[in-house]
Amino acid sequence: MTLAGKRVLVTGGGSGAGADLARGFVEAGAEVVITGRRADALRAVAEPLGARWVQADVTDETSVQRMFQAAGPCDIVIANAGAADSGVMAKTTLAQWNAMIAVNLTGVFLTFREALGQFRGDGRLIAVASTAGLKGYAKVAPYAAAKHGVVGLVRSLALEVARKGITVNAICPGFLDTPMTDHSIAVIAEKTGKSLTEARAALEGLSPQGRLYQPSEVTAAALYLASDAASGVNGASLTISGGEV
Repeated sequence: MTLAGKRVLVTGGGSGAGADLARGFVEAGAEVVITGRRADALRAVAEPLGARWVQADVTDETSVQRMFQAAGPCDIVIANAGAADSGVMAKTTLAQWNAMIAVNLTGVFLTFREALGQFRGDGRLIAVASTAGLKGYAKVAPYAAAKHGVVGLVRSLALEVARKGITVNAICPGFLDTPMTDHSIAVIAEKTGKSLTEARAALEGLSPQGRLYQPSEVTAAALYLASDAASGVNGASLTISGGEV
């Protein structure tokens, strides 16, 4: 498969799945633009790949508008930026709730809305959501609520644009082997007294395959959804969960 002549924008491209998405799409021949809040991380990913980077905050409407102006018209937009937090509902503050909704849901809304206005014809919108968008997990209610919102947004928007040559889909992985999951493991260890190895095993145990998933698996799914072969796939939530969902 080649994506030569296509421009791809990946939010949250400075680490984890976003960095791997950048690599995969560059290897497929696309022009790649990664965005995020940390200039140093973006530069470290983009420069070895020959990609471009734009500093932006997906929770800020003006920043998202400027992000697309700097990137130029894109053919494929991947809303990957996100963050995780955990805690029991009774101790969750409004600030924590608002933060999870802002980056994980509002950021997708702003990115997709702006993307629609700059497509030059056909287009692909892909959200990196989570299995938490399809089921519940204890102690991550705000995160799960935001990811459920992303899946609902994808399903609704897919119907709006179905006759315009645009597809809208979500990728819903389980726990990925990324720095964000490393942070979750550290939090679990701190709050439960488990070792890091035990905390990691607890997350691995949520998968029927007994493992964390690799960012490259998300990239492979995104490359498929961006391809002509997936032109009839619209409003879908593609899971990478070993059968968990």
